[in-house]
Amino acid sequence: MPNTKSAIRRVRRVKKQTRVNRIRKSKYKNAIKHMEQLLKSKEKEKAKKYYSKFQSILMQVAKSGIINKKTAARKISRISKKIK
Repeated sequence: MPNTKSAIRRVRRVKKQTRVNRIRKSKYKNAIKHMEQLLKSKEKEKAKKYYSKFQSILMQVAKSGIINKKTAARKISRISKKIK
């Protein structure tokens, strides 16, 4: 249990941050699953349309620190190779 006033506030802040981070992480995972599903079902046109949104989601998540920027760039690069 937190003993000081600042520790109590910190616990509340961490809970809120955890919720936000969890939402961002699931958004990231869903974007990857959706893109993989589009590529697997051979729907290249839909994948090309979704690609810009996919890239945006990954960069937002990387910017907030949920995943590393290089990880996001690598995943985007590999997906773009599969689309072409």
